[in-house]
Amino acid sequence: MKHIQGAFRHLNVWALLSLLLILLIFIPNVLIAINLFTDPTENWEHIRQYLLKDYIYNTLLLVIFTALTTMLIGTSLAWLIVNYQFPLRNFFKWGFILPLAIPPYIGAYVYHGMLNYTGFIQVTLRDSFHIEVNQQYFNIMTIPGAIFIFTLFLYPYVYVITKGFLEKQSASLFENARLLGGGPLLTFFRVVLPLSRSTIVGGVVLVVLEVLNDYGVVSYFGIQTFSTAIFRTWYGMKDLDSALKLAGILMVIVIAVLMLERLVRGKKRYSYSTANIRQIQPQPLRGYKKWLVFGYSLFIFSIAFIIPILQLVSWATMTYRKVISDEFMTLIYNSIIVAGIASTIIIIVSLIVGNYTRLHKGIIPGLSSRVITLGYSIPGAAIAIAIITLFIMIDGCLESFSAMFNLDTAIVLRTTLVMLISAYIIRFMAVGYNAVEGGFEKIGSSFTEASRVLGMSSVKTFFKVDIPMLRGALLGGFILVFVDILKELPLTLFLQPFNFSTLATQAYRFASDEMVHEAALASILIVTISAISIYVFHKVLDRDGS
Repeated sequence: MKHIQGAFRHLNVWALLSLLLILLIFIPNVLIAINLFTDPTENWEHIRQYLLKDYIYNTLLLVIFTALTTMLIGTSLAWLIVNYQFPLRNFFKWGFILPLAIPPYIGAYVYHGMLNYTGFIQVTLRDSFHIEVNQQYFNIMTIPGAIFIFTLFLYPYVYVITKGFLEKQSASLFENARLLGGGPLLTFFRVVLPLSRSTIVGGVVLVVLEVLNDYGVVSYFGIQTFSTAIFRTWYGMKDLDSALKLAGILMVIVIAVLMLERLVRGKKRYSYSTANIRQIQPQPLRGYKKWLVFGYSLFIFSIAFIIPILQLVSWATMTYRKVISDEFMTLIYNSIIVAGIASTIIIIVSLIVGNYTRLHKGIIPGLSSRVITLGYSIPGAAIAIAIITLFIMIDGCLESFSAMFNLDTAIVLRTTLVMLISAYIIRFMAVGYNAVEGGFEKIGSSFTEASRVLGMSSVKTFFKVDIPMLRGALLGGFILVFVDILKELPLTLFLQPFNFSTLATQAYRFASDEMVHEAALASILIVTISAISIYVFHKVLDRDGS
């Protein structure tokens, strides 16, 4: 009887913790939803009548065309890497992931700096070849230019997921297609795309969510989207209600995207009747085909990674003496500290909830695992405005508490890092949780059960058995979350306390003030840390066989 009571109390503690986490993530969404039905302000009437159509039109243009271009490039590169052998294939296999290390807003600064009138390309044409060009052909600060930027630095989402799927497919599928007379293009369109549809859609949805979340590119290019509108409404008009309404419409678009994903995926599933699957062996290419594939791969890798990196290094060598200072070192410290704290909290919470959902069945565990991953689908601007509303309410309660007990100093959380870190946790919890959950699925529960049978308590089992076996997943999850937070711009711009900046916000401010050269050093640090982290994560996956 005592054991049953102890287990019941233990279960209540886990359940209570899970419910608190659900509320932390769910309440901001509820605030946004409720505000959609409140009375409109004069500002909102103006936005609805004159501006809302442009916000919707521009946002949908960016989303649709970026989805199409990233799908085409990411899927084609994945198929070439999996199916063919060509020069530098082993390098490109992981090199195609590196553009993820460059945040799109940094890519936007770089390409605008290169293509404008005083940029390297036009200066070279004028000075070396005496060619004057029409400026409209080099103006990248347009919607097509933004689509180009998003495509270059977001296609790895589609590439990574599709490549992982194709590597696990049976070679007989594609060999049979070739025996039936299907050439490479026909096989790609008639076999590869239908087979990979569900996987490709998953990668494209990640791209779409990143486009909806973006603030740096669209703000720098002057494109009116929901992210820029929310920022302007809150900071320019000081109208929180209208900003919440814009965030609510943005959330409706996100929900529509997720529902469309379900619809496009359909109910088709592919499985094998045997476990003896012969994986695809890359076929060597010869003649012009080899160099054609190599040229395509080198071209994509060059414009998505090599050229931006070389330009950043060139600018950094020109300005590093002016940029490096005590203030710049403080930026590095701020970036690492806030990313480290938030990443650590996310991994700890992911461990607790992941272990709970693994060992217990029921409504609360199932709900916890679903709700805890919702934050990643919510754009940063929407999370920020909801968090501001929530913390204003919390600060009001704390002020009332202070007045009730005649306390001299009231606690004001909305001017501290607590608000920013809370937003990071909501936004990126899914990244850490998915990594930890994948680790739990790999180790299973047999070792945990054996430990409990041998008399070890659940807490000791958790620390001495489960965590050591999860080291790879924990490290991988921490790296992914750390990199995402390091690059994050919208949340940091919205919620950073007074006199607090990070490398991302400093690079944005320099670029916005037309000091693109000065933004290079901060950008290089972000890209370098991200690239090293991606490489380490890649090695961790290889070592663990994931």
